Amino acid sequence: MTAALPSLAARLDSLTGVVSLASPDAAGHRNMVQLVQLRWLAVGGQLATILIVHYGMGVRLPLGAMLALVMTLVILNLVSMAALRRRRGIANAELFAALLLDVAALTAQLYMSGGATNPFVSLFLLQVVLGSVLLDRWSSWAVVAVTCLCFAFLVIAYRPLALPASMDQSLFRLHVQGMWACFALMAVLLVLFVTRISGNLRARDAYLADMRQQAAEQDHIVRIGLLATGAAHELGTPLASLSVALNDWQRMPQIAQTPDMAQEVAEMQAEVQRCKAIVTGILLSAGAERSDGSKPTTVYGFFEALVAQWRITRPYADLHYDNRFGADMAIVADATLRQVIDNLLDNAFEASTGIVSLLVMREVDQIGADQLAIVVRDTGPGFPPDILANIGKPYYSTKSRPGAGLGLFLVVNVMRKLGGAVVARNRAGGGAEVIVTLPLAALALPQERAAPDGR
Repeated sequence: MTAALPSLAARLDSLTGVVSLASPDAAGHRNMVQLVQLRWLAVGGQLATILIVHYGMGVRLPLGAMLALVMTLVILNLVSMAALRRRRGIANAELFAALLLDVAALTAQLYMSGGATNPFVSLFLLQVVLGSVLLDRWSSWAVVAVTCLCFAFLVIAYRPLALPASMDQSLFRLHVQGMWACFALMAVLLVLFVTRISGNLRARDAYLADMRQQAAEQDHIVRIGLLATGAAHELGTPLASLSVALNDWQRMPQIAQTPDMAQEVAEMQAEVQRCKAIVTGILLSAGAERSDGSKPTTVYGFFEALVAQWRITRPYADLHYDNRFGADMAIVADATLRQVIDNLLDNAFEASTGIVSLLVMREVDQIGADQLAIVVRDTGPGFPPDILANIGKPYYSTKSRPGAGLGLFLVVNVMRKLGGAVVARNRAGGGAEVIVTLPLAALALPQERAAPDGR
């Protein structure tokens, strides 16, 4: 089953090209968005402070140079927003450069407004905190070194403020008020942005942990595939011998003249042929023979052929098939998808006490893309709570035989590779239900659609 994945998975990747929202690249993207938003607040805060101090308090500032620096930050933000729309991944070096630009802008503004005597000089700590959260270790320490150097520079080199004579008596009080405003601003910004950034980093860590788990599961699947392929090769010879022996028995007069024995031999021959077909399917999925692994067909044609074949090999099953897909469309049917559905039907048949149902529908996902929905229901006892909690993990099963529980494990992993999803739940009226959804983009023929057949 696993070897049939690349054809559909590669086709889906070429159509989507979307980075997971929790991936490291996406986390860097969202962190850069946070920095851009923080810079917008800095622009607004600097502009308001400059105008209030210059016009409201009568402190003469180099208004032209300071406003030009604010406009530079605005241009930098517009360029950053355009870059964020064009690309998804943001590297550590880009975040580091953005923080250095913010430090440089803050240093220039402080240089023109009193240097280290300006109570807002403590805003350097905000850059240090952001660097420690966002950046790799070396770049975090680099931000610390740069901010320390900038602070030291502002101690010895700055443009003194030209304060009005009326402020001489209240200078210390104004400085304390400025320190309070700086503290309040830093506290609000830290809570607002650091919590968001920490959430992005937690999502990234969870994504990486999930990727490690998937890698371990894929390794497990590969081992299963190797064992299955070896067993299939070894079973080929005894199955061929049994088929020859049963053919000889069918021609023996003693058996041919006894209808009951002839019927039993015919049934045995059918079961041997079914076993040979299963072995052939394993070898095909493993890549031993791939000339006809993927075939163009339609949604209705694919499911009708699948249901007909399944009913032949399981004549005692009561399968209710309902296709509500709507207008038919051309698809590329891979053996992997057939095996996934066969696996679900087999599990439902083994668990069911009556009817097994297969429902096929077309749905629209949250982003408006069409997807194929496959619903398999049974009338059995349903999933125990511990099985539902571990859907997709190997060897969790209600069956007591060794090796049981691999069916849903393989289904979940195959659908994950194809960009789909699997949901298992118990029905209110009894029995279990497994819903498989798969983007139609992963199956559709390029620039082709089958004509509606009126169903």
